[in-house]
Amino acid sequence: MTWNWETKDWPNFTFELSFMQAELDKFFILAGELLGVSKVVSDEDKQILMLEIITNEALKTSEIEGEIFNRESVQSSIQRHFGLKSEGKKPNPAEFGIAEMMVDLYRSIDKSLSHELLFSWHSMLTNGRRDLVDIGRYRSSPEPMQVVSGHLGRPIVHFEGPPSSAVFGEMEKFMNWFRETSKSGSKPLHPVVRAGIAHLYFVSIHPFEDGNGRIARAIAEKALSEGLGYPSLISLSQSIEKSKKYYYSSLEKNNKHLEITDWLGYFANTVVQAQKRSIALVEFVLAKTRLYDGLNPKLNDRQRKVLERVFREGLDGFQGGLGLKNYLTITGTSRATATRDLQELVEMGALYKTGELKSTRYFLNFKN
Repeated sequence: MTWNWETKDWPNFTFELSFMQAELDKFFILAGELLGVSKVVSDEDKQILMLEIITNEALKTSEIEGEIFNRESVQSSIQRHFGLKSEGKKPNPAEFGIAEMMVDLYRSIDKSLSHELLFSWHSMLTNGRRDLVDIGRYRSSPEPMQVVSGHLGRPIVHFEGPPSSAVFGEMEKFMNWFRETSKSGSKPLHPVVRAGIAHLYFVSIHPFEDGNGRIARAIAEKALSEGLGYPSLISLSQSIEKSKKYYYSSLEKNNKHLEITDWLGYFANTVVQAQKRSIALVEFVLAKTRLYDGLNPKLNDRQRKVLERVFREGLDGFQGGLGLKNYLTITGTSRATATRDLQELVEMGALYKTGELKSTRYFLNFKN
């Protein structure tokens, strides 16, 4: 098996952009639309929006790798990193680390990509780990860096990275390429193309003992933000996680050669979907404000607490909708009071109801 880094022309990737030009054009159109709609959001809601996007990215980039974190813990940690008041659950070391890395990514748009920045991200990401030899530095093991699956006796090798002795030199080339392809570099690329190549290029080197996928996605988001000149405010990993199997199969398909048109096509579509979701999230925050402005004087403390909890779930809300059991758990009130509160929220137009009896569920009613 020959890997892309073993080919004669490595790392000169080749691609054809004509068939994905519509997606590339959409990137700047949607970026402008997102920036425009964000301007009508209050400062308080902008803060909520930023926290929501960074929290989603921290959670989803971890879920892609099979790690499931507590949403409130991660968001609480992000709030603390921004110097904001937080009453959420205390995060564990891994939750603290991913939150710290995502906040630093948001703040590091003006920083040049460097070995030191990547080492810093890796140290944050591996906070609390005791199973790794190389933390905050490139891998040093003489053993092959392989991505494998299957049974112990019959492993399937999906990818093998360059030997550890070659990693620093490969990363020097990567840093030079990243500088040259920036909008102020000697060989500028469209931000989406640059981000897509950066992601694939980085994971092909696989420079760290662990955490390469999460750092690759962070580098891609940095490339997009640099291309715009401000934080892209999208949750790229959330879009990737929705079709995780296709993401991994696309990476595997493109780690054996240098022609990567299909990878860039997939990546461009994923970025556009992430932008559309961010626009929907801004509209969600605006709808939340309108709903509260209209209903706040009529809500009792229990109803207000439940609505705030539902809104914290974001665009997707409670899986399967809000049920009576959820209401009881959140408020600690009686079943009769909870039933009456929910009926009042429906009559006010805050929620709409589906199903009957045990199947009854409630959803936010933005149409009103």
